[in-house]
Amino acid sequence: MLKKWRKKRKKLVAIALASGLIVSGLGVESAFAAGTPNSNASIVAQEASAKGQAKKTGTEQQQVPQLVDAASINAVIAAMSLQEKAAMVVGANSVALNPVNGEIIGAQSRIVPGAAGQTQAIPRLGIPAIVFADGPMGVRIDPTREGTDQTFHATKFPAPPVLAATWDTELVNKVGEATAHELNAFGIDLLLAPGMNIQSYLLNGRNNEYFSEDPLVTGIMTREFVNGVQDNGVGTTIKHFAAYNQRTLNNGFMNVSQRALREIYLKGFEIAVKESDPWAVMSSYNGINGEMATENKDLLSTVLRDDWGFNGFVMTDWENGNNRDIAKQVEAGNDLFMPGNLEQINRIIAAVNDGSLDEKYLDRNVKNILNIVVKTPRFNGHVATDNPDLEASAKVARQAAADGMVLLKNEDKALPLTNNPSVSLFGTPTIETMTGGRGSALVNTPYQISIPEGLQDAGLTLNEDLLAKYETYVEELRATDEYKQTPGNFFVSTLPTLPEMDVAEEAIAAAEQTDVGIIVLATEFGSYGRDRMEEDFYLSESKLKMIDDVSAAYRAQGKPVIAVLNVEGPLETASWEDKVDGIVLSWQPGQELGSALSDVLTGKVNPSGKLAQTFPVDYQDLPYADRYPGVNDEFSYEEDIYVGYRYHSTFDLDSAYEFGYGLSYTTFDYDKVRVNRNGQLKDKITVFAEITNTGEVTGREAVQVYVSAPDGKLEKPEIELKAFAKTKELRPGKKENVKFDLDLKDLASFDEEKSAWIVEKGTYEVLVGASSTDIRGTAFFNVDKDIVVETVNEALAPQVEFTRISKN
Repeated sequence: MLKKWRKKRKKLVAIALASGLIVSGLGVESAFAAGTPNSNASIVAQEASAKGQAKKTGTEQQQVPQLVDAASINAVIAAMSLQEKAAMVVGANSVALNPVNGEIIGAQSRIVPGAAGQTQAIPRLGIPAIVFADGPMGVRIDPTREGTDQTFHATKFPAPPVLAATWDTELVNKVGEATAHELNAFGIDLLLAPGMNIQSYLLNGRNNEYFSEDPLVTGIMTREFVNGVQDNGVGTTIKHFAAYNQRTLNNGFMNVSQRALREIYLKGFEIAVKESDPWAVMSSYNGINGEMATENKDLLSTVLRDDWGFNGFVMTDWENGNNRDIAKQVEAGNDLFMPGNLEQINRIIAAVNDGSLDEKYLDRNVKNILNIVVKTPRFNGHVATDNPDLEASAKVARQAAADGMVLLKNEDKALPLTNNPSVSLFGTPTIETMTGGRGSALVNTPYQISIPEGLQDAGLTLNEDLLAKYETYVEELRATDEYKQTPGNFFVSTLPTLPEMDVAEEAIAAAEQTDVGIIVLATEFGSYGRDRMEEDFYLSESKLKMIDDVSAAYRAQGKPVIAVLNVEGPLETASWEDKVDGIVLSWQPGQELGSALSDVLTGKVNPSGKLAQTFPVDYQDLPYADRYPGVNDEFSYEEDIYVGYRYHSTFDLDSAYEFGYGLSYTTFDYDKVRVNRNGQLKDKITVFAEITNTGEVTGREAVQVYVSAPDGKLEKPEIELKAFAKTKELRPGKKENVKFDLDLKDLASFDEEKSAWIVEKGTYEVLVGASSTDIRGTAFFNVDKDIVVETVNEALAPQVEFTRISKN
């Protein structure tokens, strides 16, 4: 087999030499190695380099610059051939060059099996390959490897929406730190996360990778996660840059106003870049205002580097890339092409040779990559142990999952469940519990705690007969052609959603035999490759009938019914919420779901999570319901700056559960809300409040600060979140004083005509509350004249006219 491959390799090299693509002994041969079955891109490059080095004297070898630190980068680039430079900016991935069934995403690294990809190695210059791994819920690599019985499991942490719902910056930082320990253990240099697009469209198929509908929450949570990872020597990649808010028009053009971009869709990225210095940014598939993101110089250079000072490198998302203008991409500031293929190397070389690409841009991009390479664990001699402390990570995952759960309803103190009551579980998700994660969010975990397991471990007595009926029901349906598991792939769900079992009779018997009925409701088994459909927002008829049957049976016995929402995001609740006594939004929060849920249900953890996205009453209430996801490869963001709660508050639209909402087993009083500076703005405003636990249980409160700004030249949303904090654990009767500093940039709006951030004159109202509608105290300050806070580059102007919602 080896002899056969060597003959094939000689033939490939001969062909490449004839076409001017390879110079003997240079690392570009690794591009061919990346395309060979079961090969490591760096191995052949090292072999070729060794042969080339063997022909040189010791003196000649010493004259070849080596990458040893940041100061050596310029000399190394000067010593690189055009072929090596082109190879350096193209990923070294075998699947991309030998696609199976057309799939280009998945387990492409050969240094760490199952990792998403790696860069080219050029050993003669001391440049190692660095390894990238997904993803948003933990480290995604293969759990087994050839030649060993050892397993390589990782922790499935809560997804970004769950972390955002904690409103706890310190905890999110801890999740980042725990993730970094596992990345280091497995020899990963760069995490392909976190995702941070705005959840502006409810049906976006990738909302489970993003934090919130609000840019401040998104930016701050990203900052904390990135710092948690990178303070431990591993890099992160914030993505998808930018305005990537749907899968349907994956490569379509998004029309967005400059103001909406700056205030909503870019704001979180700006916070993350300026306050956490991520090593990499991933550009998105879509186009923005007439240019593809990967070719958009305004986006990747003018805004990202010139306005914000980004110092890392930009990579593409995983795509074939051969239908793009590669010279334009390089010049725009797209530094690295992933997963990479030989044609891209070829096209870059040709573009330089024919004059359509100035080599200085290639040099610049190589430098951006090498500036990060010298920071990586692999470059600095870190040796992977392949033995992460999964027990320690699990504790962090369990805490984050529990603290991100949101208590939506608790009628007559139906929760917490005390004195180890007997419980009947209803719903097929009790058997097929969804812990989250599709596509890049898949994680190979050592275990996953189901809801029945978690409740049993907490000491609750389960209705085993009913559980057994559900097991049989699910098993029998999965054996049918209609509902059997299909092969699927990286994008497509392999489990069709099951109808609910008819439990009319079982509910009556269960209500007689057990103390509490718990209904577990899950949305469809999602597909990574598509957006959700409007019908996915609503519960199916079989689910609604199950709620009716269980509610009637337990209420006839005077016993409570609890609904658990095992979902990725908002769903319709208004039509059925009065039929249950309690609702817990458990999300799909990773491997510790069952344990974390039992902690909340039994009161071991007092719920303190709050919504970072709005639950609408009805999907048709939303301003984009009749337009999303667009047609003819184009979609206009007509709601403009009025996203999520900004729309609901400005246009008086009721929500089922508003942004920032979440109940507790205790109560909190807000007092002494005030601002400093005698109500006059100079350089900043400081907001003060006193929070007191007025209930009977120790708990924590997520305090939110909103500002209602005056309309001037620029119209404003009714309210906008400007700061938040979570109190420490407060025992009954205990207080905590919280304060928030709001600087001029926090208060500014973006003026498109001036391309500047402006604080307009007038009276500003500060609203401190427990949610976007539950305001507990207000204060005011005045601005005497317009203040230009920051002028930025004119960039990203729309190329077509489109309607923009206005309250005027």
